[in-house]
Amino acid sequence: MKVRTRFAPSPTGDLHVGGVRTALFSWLYAKHHGGDFLLRIEDTDVERSTECSTQVILDGLAWLNIQSDEPICYQSQRFDYYKEIIEKLLTSGQAYRCYCSKQRLEEVRAGQMAAKEKPRYDGHCRDKNLPETNEPHVIRFRNPDSGAVHFVDQVYGDITVQNSELDDLIIARTDGTPTYNLCVVADDLAMGITHVIRGEDHVNNTPKQINILKALGADVPVYAHLPMILGEDGKRLSKRHGAVSVLEFREQGILPQALLNYLVRLGWSHGDQEIFSRNEMIRDFDLPAVNRSSAGFNHDKLCWLNQHYLKTTPVSDFLPDLLYQFQRLHLEPKDGPVLEKLVVVQAERCKTLSEIVEKSEYFYKETLEYERIDEAARKKLFKADLVRPLSEIRRGLFELSAWEASSIHTVIKETLEKLELSLGKVGPTLRLALTGTTTSPSIDVTLELLGKQRTLDRLKSALDYIEESDFVND
Repeated sequence: MKVRTRFAPSPTGDLHVGGVRTALFSWLYAKHHGGDFLLRIEDTDVERSTECSTQVILDGLAWLNIQSDEPICYQSQRFDYYKEIIEKLLTSGQAYRCYCSKQRLEEVRAGQMAAKEKPRYDGHCRDKNLPETNEPHVIRFRNPDSGAVHFVDQVYGDITVQNSELDDLIIARTDGTPTYNLCVVADDLAMGITHVIRGEDHVNNTPKQINILKALGADVPVYAHLPMILGEDGKRLSKRHGAVSVLEFREQGILPQALLNYLVRLGWSHGDQEIFSRNEMIRDFDLPAVNRSSAGFNHDKLCWLNQHYLKTTPVSDFLPDLLYQFQRLHLEPKDGPVLEKLVVVQAERCKTLSEIVEKSEYFYKETLEYERIDEAARKKLFKADLVRPLSEIRRGLFELSAWEASSIHTVIKETLEKLELSLGKVGPTLRLALTGTTTSPSIDVTLELLGKQRTLDRLKSALDYIEESDFVND
């Protein structure tokens, strides 16, 4: 039997971390066993489903390179098929029409609550074999009234639910549209799904869906329910914990490789290994190793992992994401240093692509506006007694033929030794003059990346500014 898994999100909002992990585990399980992974968009909720949310799902999965092995299934295009399934259940007596009014159902529910009974449909229309009329009605599944549903969850183990605990659930609304549980069963059957991997919030749906499958004479797939993801405070992950939508992580400059590596370790382990390539994930992943306990999301750990990938991954592998960050800040990559060199230097200090580009902005500007630099830093570092050392350094740099960090370092070192000054005295002013900031990579590396002409121009501008400023002699 060829393994076939599916990811079936509803396009009613963003693609969240929990959904991405479910998609990842489903995809990995299929690939580990040489099977197929399918994508199904469950968009039967016309009022809440949107094209925008659908596109967010597709964009998020494309960014992570989790692709369906077959054309995407859209439930909204399959209503005729669902109608056939419902008719089949009606014909076999496994479903029936229910004409109970909303008022009657509310009265029954109130009575059950008062008697401290579990609210459920009382079967008023169950055995009446009512024909179809123009009167408002729903169609209910005739759930077995005895016995039990038993399945072996690949994460939680044996689960048994008595049929007496289950309701005759509605499978078609008064307007004829099919309900969630009917559509899921019908599609899993039509798509030949062998393994259903989804969140633990669906555990209660599984016995109902198994009974519908059995009523249709279909094979029951293997089920695996994944524990939820919690925030660092132990509560269910939500927006208050920071980014939870997959595309928010792209905005932050998280690499898709890093996010997948981080998510695969949320609830699954393979010894003590922390870093997994895509091929290693496929090779090692299996459901028995999934933990039953909820996993905690730690943003600092994700950033640490992301920095590892920034340091060890060729820039070509994440170039689109890097260019996206330049575009976001309206910077032109060709106006600055070679990107490969930039990333090598900044990845030692930065944990995300957005941080790399934000902290490299000065490399891509023609000039610096010193008046916009922090006033306290200007007053502290732009002093008249530093005009001479800056001028001497500029003169030495002008004469350099080989513009590289080692020769730049030599010029600065020899100039300061001649003037009997320390780098601690001049370095901060030199850095502020060239970058407009008080932090950057080492001075020699920064100047190499900045380029000779831009370095000389900025030193000239800084010297002019210092000599013209009122506060230099304060």
